[in-house]
Parts: sequence; structure tokens; C-alpha cells
Amino acid sequence: MPRLSFAVRILFACCLLIATANHIRADVSHGLLWDYGYGPSTYLASRIFWGALTFFDPLAALLLFIKPRAGIVLTVAIILVDVTHNTFYVALKQQWLEPFYLSQVAFLIIVFLLSPIAWNGPTRDVALTNPVRV
Repeated sequence: MPRLSFAVRILFACCLLIATANHIRADVSHGLLWDYGYGPSTYLASRIFWGALTFFDPLAALLLFIKPRAGIVLTVAIILVDVTHNTFYVALKQQWLEPFYLSQVAFLIIVFLLSPIAWNGPTRDVALTNPVRV
């Protein structure tokens, strides 16, 4: 189980780092508070949220290895809030089949299905490296 947990955390981290690269590319091209093509009526809170993902995605990826359970919680929170938030804009523009949205929904499903495996691994890692002495 520890190896499987580690593999799941690697998968999560790779996805988060791909998202980070996309956010950095957007930030460099358009600025940190870009509207992601939704125009001037895009809420400032949405722009701040999207800009903040540039920092929170790599933080979650890092935490998946140095504080695995905190990393899992942050990963779940990020993708759940991201899909919920982006669904608002996707609905406005009828973008249900856009690759960016489908990939986010797929990652959300993967995270929810595999998080229990990732969650149980760190506990067992500790148990294996620090056996109880009687």
C-alpha cells in the first residue's frame, strides 16, 4: 500500500504541476489577474482565484510529499473549488465539452476515487518505519 499511495501522490503532483505550468504561461502572457478569455465582466474575485492557483497548485504538489495528508486535503480542496467555480463560467459560455473543462472534471473524479489510497499510505509508512516495541 505505501508504494501505491506514493504512486497516486506522484500522479496528483504531476497533474498539479501541469496546471501550474498553464497558469504561469497565462500569467506571463496576460498578467496575474487575467480574465481567461471571459471578458471585462469577469469578477475580480475570479481573477484573483485563477491567479492564486499559480501558487496553490505547486504548494499542494510539494505538500503531497513533505506533509502527504495536508497535500491531499489541499489537492481535494483546489480541484473541488476550481471545478465548481469554473462550472459557472462554462455554463455562461456553454463550454461543456471544452478540453480544459473535461480535464478538470476528470482530475476531480480521479482525486476523489484515489484520495483514500493516497491517504492510507502515509500512516502505514510511519508504522513500517517506526514499529511499536513491547
